Amino acid sequence: MDNRVFVQRRQQLIAALQPNSVALISAGFEQSRSRDTGYPFRQHSDFWYYSGFNEADALLILTNRPNMPPVQLLCREKDPAQEVWHGRRLGPEAAAATMGLQAAPLSEQRVLLQQALNGSALVYLHLTENNTLLQQVTEQMQVLQQREKRGDSAPQALFNVAVITAEQRLIKDHDEIAVMRQAGQISAEAHIRAMQFCQPGRFEYQLEAEILHHFSLNGARYPAYNSIVGGGSNGCILHYTENSSVLCAGELVLIDAGCELQGYAADISRTFPVNGVFSAEQAALYQLVLDAQYAACNAVAPGSNFALVTAAAEQVLTEGLLGLGILQGKLSDLMASKACKQYFIHGIGHWLGLDVHDVGAYKCNGAEQPFQPGMVLTIEPGLYIPSGSPVESRWWDLAIRIEDNLLVTADGHENLTIAVPKELDAIEQLMATTL
Repeated sequence: MDNRVFVQRRQQLIAALQPNSVALISAGFEQSRSRDTGYPFRQHSDFWYYSGFNEADALLILTNRPNMPPVQLLCREKDPAQEVWHGRRLGPEAAAATMGLQAAPLSEQRVLLQQALNGSALVYLHLTENNTLLQQVTEQMQVLQQREKRGDSAPQALFNVAVITAEQRLIKDHDEIAVMRQAGQISAEAHIRAMQFCQPGRFEYQLEAEILHHFSLNGARYPAYNSIVGGGSNGCILHYTENSSVLCAGELVLIDAGCELQGYAADISRTFPVNGVFSAEQAALYQLVLDAQYAACNAVAPGSNFALVTAAAEQVLTEGLLGLGILQGKLSDLMASKACKQYFIHGIGHWLGLDVHDVGAYKCNGAEQPFQPGMVLTIEPGLYIPSGSPVESRWWDLAIRIEDNLLVTADGHENLTIAVPKELDAIEQLMATTL
């Protein structure tokens, strides 16, 4: 993204602060995997959103105080001895030149932090993350309180900056939408390859490998989350990630996978028969979930909300489960008791963005958050009937989830992941053309 995007976001954050305030946003940290090996670095989403700076151990200081620079970046200095081992660093001088802000070495954090706090009325930071920064701020506030007779002034309160950042991140701008559209396309293509690659006798992890290969081949180095490839009864485990079982003819396989591109997540679920042909029971239950997904998607538009979308899906699921004999009773009673939740055991969807379960309120002042153009969300109804459920055994071990990523537009919505088939006949036709 162009640096002007990050400059504008920082300006929006500063404008949202109370007068005479300072905001502190810390970068992510490198995480150890074992001994001296680490996980690939992933930047803290808020820090990335406001900086576009992809190094660990850094701090953004933003303020609306007239006697201070509005934005300062503290980062690691250039160090050839370290860089030859661990990779290049931008350094404060280059950061200032390329990012349009003031920058200083991280070693000056204590002094610059005290300067930022001294005279500020309020401090915004992540109160539930980075205990080290919170401790440093608390210590500096205590020092300033002790110096008040000398003219120093400590902040009066701490606020959670995530309240502001979540609200700003909830509405995606043009640049974000372009990246998310591309992430959705790459992820859709990966699901298509998995369908074509699937056949009895292959392992779940082999389908996962096909997906990850396509991600990386197309510039998305990492998945947005651990991929779920659950064959048969494994699909009934919502966050199944072992992906170690053999895929058997006559079973369904549920895949929930999406790539991360420039920090932004895609999140797609598809379910299909291992042998390429749905059985009668599989087809009946699958069509029910698909009908529920269409009903939910049709409810996505400006002014709607997750409660209305959920109600649309639950109406279809309850009627369908009653028609199949999986639920028993009067429709009105089943709707009132939400009987479908016995088999539809999760929510209808979530916000999507820099985090796969992205930030943003679902309720505002006790009321449902209304959808607005620029919001991106998932729609993912599912049915899960594990072995031993109080239904005919022919339904046992069927797990079906269908998930797409929807962008709310001025006149409705755009499906960012529509490229991967989900109609029964389209899936069977695709799987007939194996890789």
